[in-house]
Amino acid sequence: MDFKDYYATLGVPKTASEKEIKQAFRKLARKHHPDVNPGDKVAESKFKEINEAYEVLGDPSSRKKYDELGANWRMYEQQARSGGSPFGGAPPGQPGARAGYRTMSPEEMEDLFGDSNPFSDFFTTFFGGSGDFGGGAGTREARGGRGRRRPGRDIENEIELALEDAYQGAMRRLLLRHNGQVKHVDVRIPAGVTDGSRVRVSGEGEQGLGGDKSGDLYLRVRLTPHPHFERKGRDLYVKAPVPLMTAVLGGEAQVPTLSGKPARLRIPPLTQNGQLFRLKGYGMPSVGNGEDTGDLYARADVQLPTSLSDQEREHFEALRKLGGDDSKTHSAA
Repeated sequence: MDFKDYYATLGVPKTASEKEIKQAFRKLARKHHPDVNPGDKVAESKFKEINEAYEVLGDPSSRKKYDELGANWRMYEQQARSGGSPFGGAPPGQPGARAGYRTMSPEEMEDLFGDSNPFSDFFTTFFGGSGDFGGGAGTREARGGRGRRRPGRDIENEIELALEDAYQGAMRRLLLRHNGQVKHVDVRIPAGVTDGSRVRVSGEGEQGLGGDKSGDLYLRVRLTPHPHFERKGRDLYVKAPVPLMTAVLGGEAQVPTLSGKPARLRIPPLTQNGQLFRLKGYGMPSVGNGEDTGDLYARADVQLPTSLSDQEREHFEALRKLGGDDSKTHSAA
């Protein structure tokens, strides 16, 4: 039986605080969790080691006992195998023994790894455990976990969203796994969400222990780029095609909107290409208040003709003569 360096397993020094140990455990557990690495035996083994290390270091009393082992762990091993407890009190595996903080319930470990004991001989010898990790009452007593309650942790995942869905709001059906069980959850994404905002799904995070409440699931929104619209805060920017004659003489143009129904824009005479117009209230809504909206800014995109009829060419020639020689107008300084 080899000595287990639990500090090295979590990647923390022996002087690490409880907060640092907890942070290291959470980071590694998320990385190596079987739900994140289905079928990966290496990740499964690493996840077991991480849980075992936190079982000991995550509780001050068991951590103190572990630190007392030090270089004398062989002596403690011999005492434990002779039937005594290496730390006094009840022998490991007997009623009254306590192993400290439990990170996962026996039922959860059984769901993930089956009936085999996921803890090492080193852990079982020094910190309790019957070796039969079937989830029975005797095992829970030996693990020091009967009646222990702990709320589940929150989970955060990313969700991609098109700008149209952020504008109108959307419904998403998620496939979630809890302790090997799969279920569908419908989530309403409110209108007006921004890139990086989080949508809370109550009770769909990590399951609590001992009947305690489950954590929440947070969906972090990532908006995909739109080919035509640009978002700045609650305002939107878009190009509005304007025919040449409308730009010169004035008239109306159609401006695309995220609702799918174009808005009408009055174009004044002699509108320049790139000129910006504001359409009030056509921007993004505020979350929870659809009447509080941003604005839509339409940039005039003057459309030049790609071909001319003979009659149109004659008219343009006449306009050029009326306007004088272009070379004089655009002469170099």
